[in-house]
Amino acid sequence: MVFSFLDREHSVAGPGYSRWLVPPAALAIHLSIGQAYAFSVFKNPLLAMAAADGVVWNLKEIGYIFSIAIAVLGLSAALFGHWLENAGPRRAMFYAAVCFSTGFFVSALGAYLHSLWLIYLGYGVIGGIGLGLGYISPVSTLIKWFPDRPGLSTGLAIMGFGGGAMIGGPLANNLMTFFQTRGENAIPETFMVMGALYFVFMMYGVFTIRVPMPGWKPDGYVPTRKKSALIATSNVDVSAAWKTPQFWLLWIVLGTNVTAGIGILEQASPMIQDFFKGTIGPAAAVGFVGLLSLFNMAGRFFWASVSDHIGRKNTYTCFFVVGAVLYSVLPMVHSVAAFVGVACVMLSMYGGGFATIPAYLKDLFGGHHVSAIHGRLLTAWSTAGIVGPLIVNGILDHYVAIGVPKEQAYPIILHIMSGLLVVGFIANVLVKPVHEKHWLKERII
Repeated sequence: MVFSFLDREHSVAGPGYSRWLVPPAALAIHLSIGQAYAFSVFKNPLLAMAAADGVVWNLKEIGYIFSIAIAVLGLSAALFGHWLENAGPRRAMFYAAVCFSTGFFVSALGAYLHSLWLIYLGYGVIGGIGLGLGYISPVSTLIKWFPDRPGLSTGLAIMGFGGGAMIGGPLANNLMTFFQTRGENAIPETFMVMGALYFVFMMYGVFTIRVPMPGWKPDGYVPTRKKSALIATSNVDVSAAWKTPQFWLLWIVLGTNVTAGIGILEQASPMIQDFFKGTIGPAAAVGFVGLLSLFNMAGRFFWASVSDHIGRKNTYTCFFVVGAVLYSVLPMVHSVAAFVGVACVMLSMYGGGFATIPAYLKDLFGGHHVSAIHGRLLTAWSTAGIVGPLIVNGILDHYVAIGVPKEQAYPIILHIMSGLLVVGFIANVLVKPVHEKHWLKERII
């Protein structure tokens, strides 16, 4: 068959293959689909494009594009997670590339026709499926290649999703500027070019990814059980895992952390311009989005690596305690440098939560179906992708409607996010070892 090279058995690594070639393959996918985090650079241009032709859109309607994409990400990850375990990462990555790029092409048509529904379908639904498939496709593969450092390995890949805005933000901004100077319709043209470029880049990951041979272990690796009751000695099947209290506590843990961060990240570019009117313009705001992306990315690697030493539960405790304080004090920061610094720390912990959660799941449920369990847990991200921007954009639109400056809405928004982190802290405290009645018969060690 034409696409037989996508089959799992055709991607098994041969003797001498270096496991360090796998993280770059995963990064090629995650750096591409991480463009979603730079979506805020399109918000004001989309509003301006529509207004120029007499079409009235508002922030909430534009925000739905991002929300739908994140919602579909989680739903598709949950739906296809079990399938991925059998199909293998190469096929999943290929389908991710096709869907993600097609989403841009459909969105380009939607922007050209001034049809929000087409953009919802393209960037939101079709592109969102690409996001979900691309996000979970390398997770179990990386854990199999790095049984000695599961936090570091998933952090290496998932940091790419956080860093995608570092590429996507400037790329989109420069393309829109280029097409505007040529007198062309900037946003449709930009969507078309980005769809083509990302497809080519994601193909590198498709052709490079490999899975280890059955029974493979790193040289010199001897499985040892760390002194933690949370680290399972047996695997749990996905059908049993999602019925446990631990799964739903982690669902709350991830959901609250993501809701707080994603609401701010989705509004990052307009937010800093609102806070510092006359000081921060669109170009500087793009730089702010890129800096947040850098810390989002670095936090995924840093915190996931830290979790290998202090444990996943303790790592999340740091996120919730420190994060709740920072979200509360951010509205009182009046220095641009201090504001950016606090926001960067907040986003590092937001990103760290994503990179730490696969290893947290492996600790509790074993590595047998970690991609499938992770996929189902990402429905928390779907929910957060709707709730976070809905809170932010809904409150902002309300303030605009009653004639109050938008910057006065941010304190209440940030205090709501701080309260959500307190809820996440409580859920994390309640996480206990999975009862052995849920274990499969064979033991891990």
